[in-house]
Amino acid sequence: MRVTQSMYYDSIYSTNNNKLTSELFDVNKQIASGLSIQYASDNVTTFVDTMRLDNEVTTLGQIKKSTESGAKVSDQTDATLTDFEDNMTRMKTLLIQAANGTQDDTSLDSIAQELRAIEKSLKADANTSINGKYLFSGSDLSTKPIDENGIYQGNDAILNAFVGSNNQQQYNISGSELFLGEEANINREVTTNVVNSDLINGGSLSPTSSLRQLMGDKDDDETTVNTNYFYLRGAKSDGTAIKEKIALDDTQDISVLLERIGTAYGNDGDVNVVDVTMNSEGQIIVTDKLNGSSKLDFHMVGAVDYSGGTAADVDDIDDLDNGETTYKPSGDLFVKEFLKSGLESADGAASNIEGLVYDRTKFEKDGFLLSSNVSNIVREDNSFATISTKISEVADISQTPNAGTLDGSKLNLEGTNINGDSYTVTINFIKNDPADTTKNGSTFSVDTDGDGIVDTDYNIYDMDPDGRKAVNADDMTYQQLMDVVNMVVTNNLPEDDTVEKYDKAINESNFNGNTYLSYDGKLQFKDFTGSTDGTKASISLYDPNSEDFSTDASASIMTFNTNNSLTISDPKTDFFKTIDEIITSVEDHKLYPDAQSGTLRNVGIENSISMIDELSDHVARIHSKVGAQSNALSMSSQRTSLLETSTISLRSDIIDTDIAEASLRLTQLDTNYQAMLSTVGKISQLSLVNYL
Repeated sequence: MRVTQSMYYDSIYSTNNNKLTSELFDVNKQIASGLSIQYASDNVTTFVDTMRLDNEVTTLGQIKKSTESGAKVSDQTDATLTDFEDNMTRMKTLLIQAANGTQDDTSLDSIAQELRAIEKSLKADANTSINGKYLFSGSDLSTKPIDENGIYQGNDAILNAFVGSNNQQQYNISGSELFLGEEANINREVTTNVVNSDLINGGSLSPTSSLRQLMGDKDDDETTVNTNYFYLRGAKSDGTAIKEKIALDDTQDISVLLERIGTAYGNDGDVNVVDVTMNSEGQIIVTDKLNGSSKLDFHMVGAVDYSGGTAADVDDIDDLDNGETTYKPSGDLFVKEFLKSGLESADGAASNIEGLVYDRTKFEKDGFLLSSNVSNIVREDNSFATISTKISEVADISQTPNAGTLDGSKLNLEGTNINGDSYTVTINFIKNDPADTTKNGSTFSVDTDGDGIVDTDYNIYDMDPDGRKAVNADDMTYQQLMDVVNMVVTNNLPEDDTVEKYDKAINESNFNGNTYLSYDGKLQFKDFTGSTDGTKASISLYDPNSEDFSTDASASIMTFNTNNSLTISDPKTDFFKTIDEIITSVEDHKLYPDAQSGTLRNVGIENSISMIDELSDHVARIHSKVGAQSNALSMSSQRTSLLETSTISLRSDIIDTDIAEASLRLTQLDTNYQAMLSTVGKISQLSLVNYL
């Protein structure tokens, strides 16, 4: 075979030259870029591993940024709550000073001024922001959490930092939890606010004092035994309503009365569900032994007929209104008030003796706003009612005319509308029973001609998309109840009893006023049409059985506005409302609740000390949660940094070029290339004879 020049070039030079040139190019790229491959085709395994690690590095970077951002918020929250606790410690110190009986009015005024200054500081702390974003507004970061009245304006949303795959860590504390949170281990405690002293001997009362010392006597003859009647109303821990008439003769000790009150709440001698005590001011204190409930309530009025007659023994409590509340009265009937609130009665009943009225009081008026003072609380979970909550979930349906259902129950709605005209309305809870033509769903009845007789019925329609009808008694919601209230108070009644006219009346009423539930479950009405003097409207919403103490009378299904006991302790926190009550007790110079002067529902300095303790405990618990969050975020950030460094190092091992190794490889390839060129040069100089 003849060796041609082409064969020589292809076999000796071309193949080796291309291979060496390619390898030299590759190693030079590796040295120049620092990467072992440039394209996926260079090494698919290396490329896939590198992309996976790049994704992990990016994810870890996001986690690190998220945790560091969350940690800043958590750390600032931690510092803010430290300031909170310092301020509250100072408040307690001042309250203890105020409780010292040696303080004069000037000193108490000075203490109150400092307490108000601390309150401002607490509100400033509550409105702390970072870069214009408020710490305690939940997810509504642009809204100032606490307004000038101390009412929370944010939401209860939780903000989470991304700390890993399917793993998040909360880093904020919403103002809803801090300022309106709930402590399940707290027992509700309430107290009366009328000071009671020994009417026979003077001085203080104690549980061992006789009922004669509590209720007095017209003469000094101790052998004359009078019967005292105590009319008790309120609610148990589970929301069950209480209405009981207690009869005791005046030779018995006050401790017997306290025991009978406890029995009404469910104490049976072996197990006590409440503690009933009396303080040195003769005020009755009821403490719920079941923690976590906000439903306990108490009201009581006492009566005695010194003549030995039956004037104090009544079925209708309004019949006591002809008695007198001043000891040693000119008449025979003496009425003892244990509670006062300054609230006006709805219909003028018991107008002379405020203590007779429990839940028939008018909503409190503040300009164009009417507000109830009782929170509507769901029996099952102690939460505040919302517009979608069913009335049956809050009301006591255990003692209704048809036990276990609202069917047959009623509520009276009385007052004046926005024009100043009186109205009388009955809300009828009726079930929808196709088998009974008289049971066609709930209605409201109105006295349309003002003659005192309810004469026109309107259906309260449900929102069933398959066909609107009068709502079933147990399905009526607060929104449907408030629609009725709004129509009545704004004087926008339906033109007829059709769905279309009903909806039209609701829509028109919303232009004149708004009935709604406040943040703490209280019914409120806002007048949009009132003059500069405020609204002309008034509202009273109550069970018509309220004043009936006959043996067959049922208890009230629910209360909206009451002349009730003062709350000293409650699982539900209302931070700035409680702070204001605490400071008011000092401003009014009241050591204990005393309805004789100043703010009638003043809790007193002694009670304020225990209230600030509970607030401090609440803040401390939240603070400890923040500390745990900060620690978790810090550890997550540290762990992420280590993982990021490790992942970057691993990526480097896979994709980065070993410069020393690449340089050695370059030298080897260069030597091989030079050797090839030398060999090619020598071979090129040979003649044909050399091949023979």
